[in-house]
Amino acid sequence: MGLFSRKKKTDSSLDLGLHKTRRGFFSRMADALLGKSVVDDEVLESIEEALIGSDVGIDTTSKIMDRLQERVRREKGVTTDKVMEILKEEISDMLTVSSTTGVSDQEYVDSAFTDSSKVFDFSKKPYIMMVVGVNGVGKTTTIGKIASQLKSSGKKVMIGAADTFRAAAVEQLDIWAQRAGVEIVKQKMGADPAAVAFDTVSSAVAKGMDVVIIDTAGRLHNKVGLMNELTKIKNVMKKVVPDAPHDVMLVLDGSTGQNALIQAKEFSKATDISSLAVTKLDGSAKGGVVIGIAEQFKIPVKFIGVGEQVDNLKVFSREEFVDSLFDNTKD
Repeated sequence: MGLFSRKKKTDSSLDLGLHKTRRGFFSRMADALLGKSVVDDEVLESIEEALIGSDVGIDTTSKIMDRLQERVRREKGVTTDKVMEILKEEISDMLTVSSTTGVSDQEYVDSAFTDSSKVFDFSKKPYIMMVVGVNGVGKTTTIGKIASQLKSSGKKVMIGAADTFRAAAVEQLDIWAQRAGVEIVKQKMGADPAAVAFDTVSSAVAKGMDVVIIDTAGRLHNKVGLMNELTKIKNVMKKVVPDAPHDVMLVLDGSTGQNALIQAKEFSKATDISSLAVTKLDGSAKGGVVIGIAEQFKIPVKFIGVGEQVDNLKVFSREEFVDSLFDNTKD
């Protein structure tokens, strides 16, 4: 098969969402590989530039290149077709933190909203998610889309509007709740976020809800204050459900590139992050940041956003992501 051949069918909306990242990556690669059949130093330098240009990050790019160069030296006479296969393997390996042992990527995605889900632990009732992230990253939209997909799959969902510092945040979340047909617990602006979380979880338990999603304030200017606030929210939820929250999801804006890595680092200092959602990849050529985040923080990416529609919030599949990134037959 040729250098840019499609290996397997991937989601068309994912292909479209990664269009800018893929185009930028391959435009750099095509110039370097033109007329070459065997990998040399110039080809390796161009691969490195392409990875950095796609916002994979300096540290992660260095690790990829170290592995790539070692295999090129060991296997000798590596063709340009072969080096792309090796590159795919190394990037896929770095994303293994986002896969689940015991099931294939396809099973992981297909079962996401069913009772056999590995994305949500529906044996917990209610399954409680706390969502964090700075303002503007698409946190409210991500919560709404997750709630909508859960509702469509037959789950009873309740949202807690614990970002009480911005009236707009509560209003937007309320609109999403109405659109998705799920319940929402909210209080007046300036109310204690922990009190909202407590009321939400208490109500969810009383009503037999399957899933609770708690929104939180998106502030990073005071890490000590953020840490104290998130800890307080966790503690009051534990009074109702002792092992809550079951997932602390950090939402990051993929279009901000390396700034998303900085946010991941700061939030990881403030609280224990157990999963990631990376949004707005469709409007950016910086989709490589997903690779850097997963590799550096060893936190699984559960969702990626590649468009405005509800179903454009995708359950993250390592295989589909890598296949789409390396396929420019649609461009």
